[in-house]
Amino acid sequence: MNLQYSSLASYYDKLNAHIDYEQWADFLVARFREGGIPSGSLVLDLACGTGNITLPLLKRGYDMIAIDVSPEMLDCGRKKPDGDKVLWLCQDMRFFELYGTVAAVVCCLDSINYITGKQGLKKCFSLVHNYLDPNGLFIFDVNSPYKFKNVYGENQYVMEAPGVYCGWKNHFDRKTGLCDFELSLFAEDLNTGLYRRYDELQRERCWRTDTLSSFLNDSGFHIISISDGFQMNPVGNETERIFFICRAEKN
Repeated sequence: MNLQYSSLASYYDKLNAHIDYEQWADFLVARFREGGIPSGSLVLDLACGTGNITLPLLKRGYDMIAIDVSPEMLDCGRKKPDGDKVLWLCQDMRFFELYGTVAAVVCCLDSINYITGKQGLKKCFSLVHNYLDPNGLFIFDVNSPYKFKNVYGENQYVMEAPGVYCGWKNHFDRKTGLCDFELSLFAEDLNTGLYRRYDELQRERCWRTDTLSSFLNDSGFHIISISDGFQMNPVGNETERIFFICRAEKN
């Protein structure tokens, strides 16, 4: 098995073309404005992937730093239009370093679930708090327990796009809260027309809302809201994605 996103990076955008990243960016900008963070502020996109959140925020006038553990994903983002206007850093979100503070940190598309250990999660939250300006915002989302149990579970899925096919098998252990994703990627070689297979194992942890809230409070955050979806509805029994909006309290 390959490291997470090492083989998938080149095909990530094709396979996720259905995601409305502009809607994500609009949601984040609305929360920035509510929190008093104007256009032109310095924002960190943590676990940025190929920059699909980073670059729309850049387009909306924010000065962007982007961190990801995958050099392959970062390379894809760097090559996109205006990619040269972003500071791309290859770092683990549990141990990242910045040169100074930022006005806001965003961590989107269940990236927090990829931190599978409590100490790693606590360290991540502590670092985010450390590198935020006083009253800076931390906005992130996680996959809900309902999604792990009922959408992932032991199910299998197929993702397809021109020139690439991905088979996706899940195993969710309810006792440990760990979910393994076994990915088999078949990508077309444009020179030969043949397809090459890549196998990759990814893992997420199902984090309870009360656990996340406790760790955030311990790290010095005030939780502004915990909600379901872009309309910020109350979290329900069948919520699949939970959004957290937090403010860094500092003396």
